[in-house]
Amino acid sequence: MEGKRRVVILGGGIAGGLLAKLLQFHADVVLVDPKEYLDIPWANLRARVEPSFAERTVISHSDYFTHGRLVTSSAVNVTDTEVMTKEGHNQKIKSSNSVLIIGGGPTGVELAAEIAVDYPDKKVILVQKGPRLLQFIGPKAAAKTLEWLTSKNVEVLLNQSIDLKAISEVDREFTTSTGGVVKADCYFDCTGRPLSSTWLRETGLKDCMDRQGRLVVDENLRVVGKKNIFAIGDITDVHEIKQGYHAQKHANVVAKNLRLLMRGASDAYLHKYKPGSLMVITTLGRKEAVAQLPLITMIGHIPGM
Repeated sequence: MEGKRRVVILGGGIAGGLLAKLLQFHADVVLVDPKEYLDIPWANLRARVEPSFAERTVISHSDYFTHGRLVTSSAVNVTDTEVMTKEGHNQKIKSSNSVLIIGGGPTGVELAAEIAVDYPDKKVILVQKGPRLLQFIGPKAAAKTLEWLTSKNVEVLLNQSIDLKAISEVDREFTTSTGGVVKADCYFDCTGRPLSSTWLRETGLKDCMDRQGRLVVDENLRVVGKKNIFAIGDITDVHEIKQGYHAQKHANVVAKNLRLLMRGASDAYLHKYKPGSLMVITTLGRKEAVAQLPLITMIGHIPGM
């Protein structure tokens, strides 16, 4: 590796993993990730109802990242020159007659659909804090999704929430914000995971973050104020829906830009990232999906192909 520039990638998710794969033959790449594998998030929900499918949702980093160094750890600090590191769902569903899903975003909707299709005899209750499902997409697509779930006997409670801090795994009765009581044998929190970026506020990147904890990037996906630090995936402040296919596009742009910089190219030659259009596909069980495209909204087997 002598003579090659070093690139350190923090996080081995979809974006980080793809970037490591693309750059491994062009630089001395170090991938820092607490896990030894790449987890495909949009396939996890199917695995909860079909255990054998789980084998296809996880890819060992060593399977695709063969010419670099993997550091299985979490990062605790970042400077301009250094990165410092810190040295049974399916059964749950099967054994339950009723399942409560908290959160009506894409994860909650897709999980409710998977259970409704694979276990039609189970009672599924979906609680959504807002006035409609999938609030990041248009009302027409949201209405079609609600109609589909209702047709599969999923009970959807809108404008209601459940205090996650007040419940435990052993609870079988859940009180909603309106005072109603929902009975279920188990529950899944699908309210979304917050960005794991709080630690960055104690690093040299603290002045490069917005109020939501995202890193502010320029049109080249380079962190503002930094010459050699890029950000990709959900952590960027790019105004677009945070989904895997956008993260893959981020990785492709940054890989090209890093190669250019390592060859001594000036900033004028760097590739620019164009935020994705509002195209969203949310799966509904094994064979169907709802798709919001720029000019049309579709639901059924065609978008699910």
